[in-house]
Amino acid sequence: MSDDFYVVAAKSELTEGAQLYVELNGEEILLCQHNDQYFAVAYFCSHAEFSLEGGFIRNGCITCPYHGAEFALEDGSVQAPPAFEPIKTYPIKIIDDTIAVSATAK
Repeated sequence: MSDDFYVVAAKSELTEGAQLYVELNGEEILLCQHNDQYFAVAYFCSHAEFSLEGGFIRNGCITCPYHGAEFALEDGSVQAPPAFEPIKTYPIKIIDDTIAVSATAK
Protein backbone atom coordinates (compact mmCIF):
# COMPACT_ATOMS: atom_id res chain seq x y z
CA MET A 1 0.00 0.00 0.00
CA SER A 2 1.37 3.41 -0.90
CA ASP A 3 1.55 6.77 0.86
CA ASP A 4 2.96 5.40 4.13
CA PHE A 5 -0.17 3.30 4.81
CA TYR A 6 0.10 -0.27 6.07
CA VAL A 7 -2.64 -2.88 6.24
CA VAL A 8 -2.94 -3.81 9.92
CA ALA A 9 -6.25 -5.68 10.30
CA ALA A 10 -9.46 -6.81 8.72
CA LYS A 11 -12.61 -4.90 9.66
CA SER A 12 -14.10 -8.17 10.84
CA GLU A 13 -11.39 -8.38 13.53
CA LEU A 14 -12.73 -5.34 15.38
CA THR A 15 -16.22 -5.33 16.85
CA GLU A 16 -17.83 -2.40 18.68
CA GLY A 17 -15.47 -1.12 21.37
CA ALA A 18 -12.64 -3.42 20.29
CA GLN A 19 -9.01 -2.32 20.51
CA LEU A 20 -5.88 -3.64 18.81
CA TYR A 21 -2.21 -2.83 19.49
CA VAL A 22 -0.23 -2.01 16.34
CA GLU A 23 3.43 -1.04 15.92
CA LEU A 24 4.44 0.74 12.71
CA ASN A 25 7.92 2.10 12.11
CA GLY A 26 8.51 2.51 15.84
CA GLU A 27 5.14 4.16 16.48
CA GLU A 28 2.96 2.35 19.03
CA ILE A 29 -0.67 2.75 18.01
CA LEU A 30 -4.03 1.68 19.39
CA LEU A 31 -6.60 0.84 16.74
CA CYS A 32 -10.17 1.27 18.00
CA GLN A 33 -13.66 0.69 16.64
CA HIS A 34 -16.55 2.86 17.84
CA ASN A 35 -19.96 3.47 16.26
CA ASP A 36 -18.95 1.68 13.04
CA GLN A 37 -15.90 3.93 12.65
CA TYR A 38 -12.22 3.09 13.05
CA PHE A 39 -9.66 5.25 14.83
CA ALA A 40 -5.91 5.04 15.35
CA VAL A 41 -4.51 6.87 18.37
CA ALA A 42 -1.30 6.87 20.37
CA TYR A 43 -1.00 3.72 22.47
CA PHE A 44 0.11 5.64 25.57
CA CYS A 45 -1.71 8.27 27.61
CA SER A 46 -0.03 11.68 27.57
CA HIS A 47 -0.52 12.07 31.32
CA ALA A 48 1.64 9.29 32.74
CA GLU A 49 2.68 7.17 29.75
CA PHE A 50 0.46 4.23 30.69
CA SER A 51 -1.29 2.22 28.00
CA LEU A 52 -4.73 3.33 26.85
CA GLU A 53 -5.49 -0.25 25.86
CA GLY A 54 -8.44 -1.54 27.84
CA GLY A 55 -9.77 1.96 28.38
CA PHE A 56 -13.50 2.53 28.18
CA ILE A 57 -14.74 3.90 24.84
CA ARG A 58 -17.87 6.06 24.94
CA ASN A 59 -19.22 9.15 23.17
CA GLY A 60 -16.30 9.26 20.75
CA CYS A 61 -13.69 9.22 23.52
CA ILE A 62 -11.32 6.78 25.17
CA THR A 63 -10.70 6.94 28.91
CA CYS A 64 -7.32 5.97 30.34
CA PRO A 65 -7.90 2.93 32.55
CA TYR A 66 -5.32 4.11 35.11
CA HIS A 67 -6.06 7.75 35.94
CA GLY A 68 -9.24 8.57 34.03
CA ALA A 69 -7.85 11.06 31.50
CA GLU A 70 -10.15 11.18 28.48
CA PHE A 71 -9.24 11.79 24.83
CA ALA A 72 -11.31 12.32 21.68
CA LEU A 73 -10.74 9.45 19.25
CA GLU A 74 -11.16 11.78 16.25
CA ASP A 75 -8.38 14.26 17.03
CA GLY A 76 -6.70 13.17 20.28
CA SER A 77 -7.77 16.29 22.15
CA VAL A 78 -8.03 16.13 25.93
CA GLN A 79 -11.63 15.90 27.13
CA ALA A 80 -10.97 15.34 30.85
CA PRO A 81 -7.97 15.72 33.19
CA PRO A 82 -5.56 14.80 34.63
CA ALA A 83 -4.04 14.92 31.12
CA PHE A 84 -3.37 18.33 29.58
CA GLU A 85 -1.53 17.31 26.42
CA PRO A 86 -3.37 15.71 23.48
CA ILE A 87 -2.40 12.30 22.11
CA LYS A 88 -1.36 11.64 18.51
CA THR A 89 -3.88 10.36 16.00
CA TYR A 90 -3.10 8.56 12.76
CA PRO A 91 -4.88 8.57 9.40
CA ILE A 92 -6.81 5.44 8.42
CA LYS A 93 -7.91 4.09 5.05
CA ILE A 94 -10.61 1.44 4.71
CA ILE A 95 -10.38 -0.62 1.53
CA ASP A 96 -13.01 -3.36 1.26
CA ASP A 97 -12.51 -5.38 4.47
CA THR A 98 -9.01 -4.13 5.30
CA ILE A 99 -7.89 -1.36 7.63
CA ALA A 100 -4.70 0.49 6.74
CA VAL A 101 -3.00 2.95 9.08
CA SER A 102 -0.37 5.58 8.36
CA ALA A 103 2.74 5.53 10.55
CA THR A 104 2.78 9.34 10.33
CA ALA A 105 0.58 11.15 12.85
CA LYS A 106 -1.94 13.72 11.64
